[in-house]
Formats: sequence, structure tokens, C-alpha cells
Amino acid sequence: MIDRIEIYVYGGRGGNGIVSFRREKFVPFGGPDGGDGGKGGSVVLIADQGKTTLSNLRHRKHYRAQHGGKGKGREQHGSDGRDLVLGVPVGTIVRSVGEGVDLGDLTVDGQRLVVAKGGKGGWGNKHFATAIKQVPRIAKEGGAGEERKLVLDLKLIADVGLIGRPNVGKSTLINAVSAARSKVADYPFTTLEPKLGVVELGFRAFVIADIPGLIEGAHTGRGLGHDFLRHIERTRILIHIIDGTTRNPVSDLEEINEELRLFNSCLKDKPQIVAVNKIDIPDVRERLPQIEKALVGIESPLYFISAASGEGLPQLMTRAAAILDEEVIGKR
Repeated sequence: MIDRIEIYVYGGRGGNGIVSFRREKFVPFGGPDGGDGGKGGSVVLIADQGKTTLSNLRHRKHYRAQHGGKGKGREQHGSDGRDLVLGVPVGTIVRSVGEGVDLGDLTVDGQRLVVAKGGKGGWGNKHFATAIKQVPRIAKEGGAGEERKLVLDLKLIADVGLIGRPNVGKSTLINAVSAARSKVADYPFTTLEPKLGVVELGFRAFVIADIPGLIEGAHTGRGLGHDFLRHIERTRILIHIIDGTTRNPVSDLEEINEELRLFNSCLKDKPQIVAVNKIDIPDVRERLPQIEKALVGIESPLYFISAASGEGLPQLMTRAAAILDEEVIGKR
């Protein structure tokens, strides 16, 4: 998944103004009639719901908008340069490297952000005529467009994020509750990029994201590291999947939550549901009382599910939808 790139953007240069004088038969008093140059085009980013990665921009480093046209006689303006419009996924954060500031956060489909303005067109000599200097032979050059080095950083936007250690069943779960198709296999890190799906519950629907497996030290870059931890920042609630075959579910839960806290302390305040998976395995089902007793002290709602068979998934998704509704009401 291409979710962070660096590019250079250049606004078009404004067109030059022109020195020109009116000369027409039977017109005794001519005069300066040099037109202004056209303004340069701007580089514009637009959020596109249909894009999920920044891969369309990775093959080029430099993006230039069109220059403005130069002015003409008879006070004709030069043509404006065309804007260069680049589509990026919804959820793209735009940073200016040289200025060290965020230029914008494209969170809504169709949202536009001008990242490099075009230069102004230069004046023609008609602007320089005065009562004293009636035959000006000067014009102004067009202004330079803005130039910037940008970092585009994509953070997926989802209502619900699935988190947990590798191979706990997140991919199987998102495949079961939505039309998403995440890779499922019996080795770690089968999911190498976040996957989005839509869960439909009657007239209610929400977006769910399968975040690749986290391990101890993820906040420092171990495993898939903070490349994917940052996607969790954009989710509204979390479903923490615990592997029912683990010998210490509390330790697994605390380990991942600590990684979230170390990466961004705000993540610990996100609403979280804990779901113990793989209860279709006989050994896990026998240990359910023991697992429940071990997790009795947690503050989050606790569910026991089987992503493979579908057991418990309707109740889990219904609870997630209810918490999402509570979040919306709480922010009104």
C-alpha cells in the first residue's frame, strides 16, 4: 500500500504584460494598449472517494501547472494557465516540508486544496500611462508561481478498526461481516495493508477497517510498526480481537493497548470492544470459563465469537453500531 509519498509542486508562472500602441486609420489619438498577462495555473489536490492509495502519484516527483499566456495589443489579456488537479484518497494529510506546517486535511469526498498558487499576470503598458508620460514603453513581467515540497500522508478513515496481534482472525472477521476480501493464511502478517469493508445492519451501515497485526515494539517500527498504527488514529471505535488459543489473553490485551498508548496517548481513550475469537475450536470452548474469569476486570464490553463460523458476530456488530450512535449523540 502506498500511503506516504513526497512530491514537488510548482504553480504556473504568470504571463508577461506587453508594450503595444494603438494605431488605427482615422484615429488621431492613439495610445498604449498593451494587455496584461494571464495568471499562472495552480496545483490543486482533490479528495477522491474512489482512490484508496497514493500509488497514482508515486511514479513522478515533479508536478507543474500551466504558465499564463502573455498579453496582446488592443488591451487583450493573455490566457490564464490551466490548473493541475491531482486526485488523492479521502484521509490524505498534506504537509509542506520547507515550511514545516500542515496545509490541510482532505477528509471529505470532493474537498479541494490549493497547494501551489499560480503567479499573477504582469501589467501591460496601458497601466503605466499618465498625464505626463503618455507613451510608456514599459510592461511588467508575470509573477512566479509558488513552489513547494510536499509530504502526502494517508490515514484511512473508518468507523470501526480491528486491532490485535497477528493471526488472531481479523481478516476472517472482516470477510465474514462485509464484502471485503482480506487474505487469510496460517502465517503472521498475511495482511500487509489496511482493508476497508462496509457492514450493513438493516438500514444502518458503517465502515470497518482491518488493521495489520501489531506486536510488542510496534510503536518503534517493529513488525509493520507505525506505518499502520497511524491508521488507527482515524477510527472512531476499536474492536480488539484476542486469539482464544492464547495462554495469557490478559497479557496479549495489555501488550497491544500499551503499544497504542506509546504511539499516541489519545488512542487509549477510544471506545474499545474486546472479542475473544476462535471459540469454534473445542479446546477454546472448554476454556471459555477460564478465559472469561481472566478478563473479568477489563472495562470494555466482552464478546466471544467465531469469525470462521459466524457465531457471535451479529451481536458484536450490533454493539459496535450502538457505540457508534452513542459517539455521534455525545458530540452533538
